[in-house]
Amino acid sequence: MNREYELTAEESGQRLDKYLAGEMTDLSRSRIKVSYKVQKGDLIQVTVLPLEPLKLEAENIPLDIVYEDGDIIVVNKPQGMVVHPAVGHPSHTLVNALLYHTRDLADSPEGFRPGIVHRIDKDTSGLLMVAKNAAARESLEKQLAAKSNKRQYLAIVHGNFAEEEGTIDAPIGRNPKDRKQMAVVEKGKSAVTHFKVLEQYQGYSLVECQLETGRTHQIRVHMAYIGHPLAGDPLYGPRKTLPGHGQFLHAKTLGFEQPSTGEWLEFSVQPPEIFQQTVADLRKKRVK
Repeated sequence: MNREYELTAEESGQRLDKYLAGEMTDLSRSRIKVSYKVQKGDLIQVTVLPLEPLKLEAENIPLDIVYEDGDIIVVNKPQGMVVHPAVGHPSHTLVNALLYHTRDLADSPEGFRPGIVHRIDKDTSGLLMVAKNAAARESLEKQLAAKSNKRQYLAIVHGNFAEEEGTIDAPIGRNPKDRKQMAVVEKGKSAVTHFKVLEQYQGYSLVECQLETGRTHQIRVHMAYIGHPLAGDPLYGPRKTLPGHGQFLHAKTLGFEQPSTGEWLEFSVQPPEIFQQTVADLRKKRVK
């Protein structure tokens, strides 16, 4: 695939990789590794080589399965595990582990995320629902679209609150200034997060967030937007933060209707040890 770009005066002086990342939004920035500064009148020719197709392989990786029946699996994903293969992390994902556990996973339109109905970030821990057949996938997706399921998270955020709870209703889309980030943007997709303040410490707070929608990085973006970025967040938080392995965000509660029976199922799991220990340390400086 060949593409051509001619530079204008306004674009002069940008690093080539940054310029191309803005123009070629369908490509990862990691595939553009040049730092030449572009000048007015430059004619850039780009040849995009096809990527190697992703290979889905079963891997013997331990899973913390909270519940399983003929339609669904509820799994407690550890912090640090990617949900499905993609460029940059083609293996050692939750999907690779699920393929070893069972052959019964619903097909996905993309092909590389069988069974996956919704995702959480690599460094977010907690509960995910997985579909084992097409009917279950359709049911779970409809529940997500109808906002009839329950998804509650625990988060440690910077700062303290005057209010005890609130709702953030702000559209989210790709950050036009940094393609690696999402942001609250006028023409973004509708995004709603409800939050409740559970405890407040010196400089930090423990909050419970409930998703009404499920946009990429939604809680991370919304909490940063109101001035309370997640502790440890490398994308949206300050450099001076709590030590850990990424953002302190845990998908603690998941509720939905069983696809075949209609029975309401609800599960809750404790956050990982580092999250619990950090809260215990913060409680020594509890404000209220």
